[in-house]
Amino acid sequence: MTNSLVQLSENGVSIWLDDLSRTRITSGALADLISSRSVKGVTTNPTIFAASIGKGEGYQEQVTELAIAGASATEAIFEITTRDVAQACDVFADIYRRTNGFDGRVSIEVEPGLAHNTSGTVAQAKDLFAKVNRENVMIKIPATKAGLAAITEVIAAGISVNVTLIFSLQRYREVIAAYMAGVALARAAGKDISKIHSVASFFVSRVDTEIDKRLSEVGTADANTMKSKAALANARLAYEVFETEFKNEDWLELENMGANKQRPLMASTGVKDPALPDTLYVTELVAPMLVNTMPEKTMEAVFDHGVVPADSIHGKYEDSKLILHTINAMGISYDEVTQKLEDEGVEKFVISWNELLESVAKALEAAK
Repeated sequence: MTNSLVQLSENGVSIWLDDLSRTRITSGALADLISSRSVKGVTTNPTIFAASIGKGEGYQEQVTELAIAGASATEAIFEITTRDVAQACDVFADIYRRTNGFDGRVSIEVEPGLAHNTSGTVAQAKDLFAKVNRENVMIKIPATKAGLAAITEVIAAGISVNVTLIFSLQRYREVIAAYMAGVALARAAGKDISKIHSVASFFVSRVDTEIDKRLSEVGTADANTMKSKAALANARLAYEVFETEFKNEDWLELENMGANKQRPLMASTGVKDPALPDTLYVTELVAPMLVNTMPEKTMEAVFDHGVVPADSIHGKYEDSKLILHTINAMGISYDEVTQKLEDEGVEKFVISWNELLESVAKALEAAK
């Protein structure tokens, strides 16, 4: 019987798991999700690794080895996370080959403290790519201003990139331009551009969280009717940007030479407001060429009771523009909200990274 996740996949959405841990890999649980939940890739971030390594499950042996070797906490994190990602890449290798690099991807993020450092981001992206040493790894780079230049340089080096922390439509356009520039440079340098893939991670639920809070402050009946609409409107318009930008002549010339479109990825798709349907940011964002990276809780909700339409994006662009215009007219600045969310996103990952450093440092000390 076709379940909702199979249906989602058949309707054009690649399902990626937003989680990873050593025990998930070694127990076979990750491999099981490929067959049982139609999972085709994995994304990670500093918060995910802080949670998994902080629990210590499955990491004791490697931590002891690193402690004996005199590794610092930063060096240990690099070794531990790249091993997890390399092993996960192996789990998805068949999907990677079968889809010609379209899926079967595992993402690992540069240190969040480098978010505003272009050269540092480029250097670490290359280090991570070399260390993981798997063709199906994607290096996550945040869509900050400094990140844009790094994206171009890393793509130009022939490395596949997952651009993360995108909140605004304008920044998304800039991300696409950075990707296209990188592909053009890669081709000029003689790289095989058919091997370069990228996704652009557009964050969803946090937009509703911030805008709904501001609508509550407005406090009118009209403001209340606009709650929980901004995130889907924003994400749907991001898909319109994707469709529009990848039709320009310069891109079509590259595509004819084997270049791959940078696919839109819907991230932060776990529902934060318990009053909303727990499948909202999945079933209401269905269209071809999409990726949706889900926490396991959200994935299980879709599997259990999700109703998946054939397409829940096309035909809704004008309504989506009206929603954002109406909210803006209420005195809630779209530009201010999206910039705040980007700044907070970087800050939250820095906090997670520092927590991870502290817990690994303690584990190394205890293992000596």
